[in-house]
Amino acid sequence: MGTTQATPSGQGTGSSHRLVIWTALVAALGGLLFGYDTGIIGVALLGLGREFALDDGLKQVITSAIIFGALVGCLGTGPFSDRLGRRRMVIVAGILFAIGSLLSAAATGVVALVLARFILGLSAGSSTQIIPVYIAEVAPRDHRGKLVVLFQFMVVFGITVAYFTGLALGDHWRWMFGLGVVPALLLLSGMVILPESPRWLVVRGRRDEARQVLTRVRGSAAEADAELGEIQKVVDSDDEGSWKDLLQPWIRPALIVGASISMFSQITGNNALIYYAPTILVKAGFSEHAAVLATGFSTLLVVIATMVGSVLVDRIGRRRFLLWMIPGSIVALVVMGLLFGANGPSTPLSQWLVVACLAAYLMLNCGGFGVCIWLINAEVYPLFVRGKGASVGAFSHWIFDLVVTLTTLSLVTWLGAAHTFWLYAGISLLSLLFIYFLVPETKGKSLEQIEQALRSRTFFPYQQRR
Repeated sequence: MGTTQATPSGQGTGSSHRLVIWTALVAALGGLLFGYDTGIIGVALLGLGREFALDDGLKQVITSAIIFGALVGCLGTGPFSDRLGRRRMVIVAGILFAIGSLLSAAATGVVALVLARFILGLSAGSSTQIIPVYIAEVAPRDHRGKLVVLFQFMVVFGITVAYFTGLALGDHWRWMFGLGVVPALLLLSGMVILPESPRWLVVRGRRDEARQVLTRVRGSAAEADAELGEIQKVVDSDDEGSWKDLLQPWIRPALIVGASISMFSQITGNNALIYYAPTILVKAGFSEHAAVLATGFSTLLVVIATMVGSVLVDRIGRRRFLLWMIPGSIVALVVMGLLFGANGPSTPLSQWLVVACLAAYLMLNCGGFGVCIWLINAEVYPLFVRGKGASVGAFSHWIFDLVVTLTTLSLVTWLGAAHTFWLYAGISLLSLLFIYFLVPETKGKSLEQIEQALRSRTFFPYQQRR
């Protein structure tokens, strides 16, 4: 301890910064896996539909299998991560990803494929719960936003990789699924050498280990001691929380914000279009190759929006970023509905306008909600129920993803594409009102300061204005 020099808060040293970035990057590989398996089904369905003679109902069941697994995975991970540690649960998620990828590639029928994708879902749900929490608990407050958003960047990057991999492989859907084992092995090999969350270590009474980790990732013994004291103060004031504790009146605002922002991220339709955009575009008159290519390039814009968002959320804030992005996505949905009205996009110009609107919608909606949902869910809950609270946010994401996935193709058939897009536009408007009135700004605040805002009833924006 003796010769370690203090550095200004949040500054650290070069080696500590590199360790934090490396920790976030390796952990976020779980997002790459999640994104790859989310995106690859959109391409694989074209070949699967021919090989197994799938109707829209079976396509929705196969696509939804991963979501059923995710519902189980995200709820089960919270209690296990509180007991066994954040790092160990990330490793478990990587193992499940590898197993699910291999089983998907080897599937000989619809039942086997559904089972394999259910296993992939266990891992995907676990990843969305534990990885943002792990990164948030390791990262310094001034850089927490961009480092947690790295998880979402890897998700959208994985979706883009999936579309262009599918484009290159054509009808070889087994290879599409099997290649998911590669990033799973990278995740596992990297997590073996990464540290445990210092906050989890303090909760488990392992204060000396927590101090060692904090000193490594902050680069200053003085800063580590100060942060350790702040964490210990919070831990001493609370016992380990139960599911019932999430309903305590002072915690309920965090539950409302975390669960609702996750819900709106799905019922505004973004994953529906990621899963089914190639199918919808083919029905609109595009060739399969053009439909996959158009969707793939749209996801590239999502990657760019996520990169920009990862910087902006720490500069302008999470709430303001959402308020900037969502209005444009509403306009894109309305215009897309108009283009699909009457006889649909029947001319080359109207077809490419559809592609432009699809790209704008995915960029603004996924680039907005996608950047913020996992970050907000990793920030707003008190430490003693953070694992369980993040599980609820992930569960909300996946349950509404399931609803959307099971209904999108049917809605397009029943209502028509135009009215389906307008329905998503109306829901997006509701989400904008929710964000304006109820989502607080967490930029620049420590996790302990956010917890204090809950306790002092100054969490919601309207409470802060009083």
